[in-house]
Amino acid sequence: MNELLKGNRALIMGVADKHSIAWGIAQGMHRQGASLAFTFQHEPRGRIERNVRKLLSELGNPQDFPLMACDVTSDSDIDNAFRTSAAALGGLDTLVHAIAYADREDLNRPFSEISRNGYKMAMEISAYSLNAVARAASPLMEQAGGGSIMTLTYNAAEKAVPGYSAMAPAKAALEAGVRYLAAELGPRKIRVNAISAGPLRTLSASAVKGMTVLRRWTEAASPLRENITLEDVGNTAVFLASDMSRMVTGNTIFVDSGTYILGSQVAAMPAPEDAG
Repeated sequence: MNELLKGNRALIMGVADKHSIAWGIAQGMHRQGASLAFTFQHEPRGRIERNVRKLLSELGNPQDFPLMACDVTSDSDIDNAFRTSAAALGGLDTLVHAIAYADREDLNRPFSEISRNGYKMAMEISAYSLNAVARAASPLMEQAGGGSIMTLTYNAAEKAVPGYSAMAPAKAALEAGVRYLAAELGPRKIRVNAISAGPLRTLSASAVKGMTVLRRWTEAASPLRENITLEDVGNTAVFLASDMSRMVTGNTIFVDSGTYILGSQVAAMPAPEDAG
């Protein structure tokens, strides 16, 4: 284990299973010596909680990693999660916001036919929740002399990507929120950034038509000719949590093998119904 994040206390929100980007980030931070706490999305069958508890046993003694349910549509849940995690960790230096949701039906609809409620839900959970958790985190980070907040976005916030539909405007709003929060919290030495990851086989991505084609296209045509891994995203998150990024804020950092710089991505992809 290296010590790049020794003494760093991080709360990671959004682990669902071993394929989650949040889990890749957690593994990267753990390897670098960070102390970690986690929240999970409560659901009646308890499947996500069981998944996360099983994963924590891979890092060591599960009792060393505070874990609590948190519904980001509930301010009281958020306040309790941050109060509990900060007490257990002895403070807070880093926050990983890896939370997004859109109704599967709205993801599969044409953009013009997204339901009103589905649009609102995607915005509240995927974009507004960053404001809500940053509001809870910032006093704790200020007590620590500053900190780092990071979230996850995708290139569909800027370019029309087939199959992304209801999530695209939420990611655009999320990126705007990153810039405004960075400007507002910067004087308190709190950095706010986003990681835009290339296509990965995650639970969330499984709801997006054409993800397999995006991965094939990345491997065949991206500048680096290779798909990214969870470890690649985790390494970038370690950088953003560490003092090495002390003057980096308000940015979207692309971890996508360079596909962001290319102008022909959408034209090169088949229609979603042909993508499988």
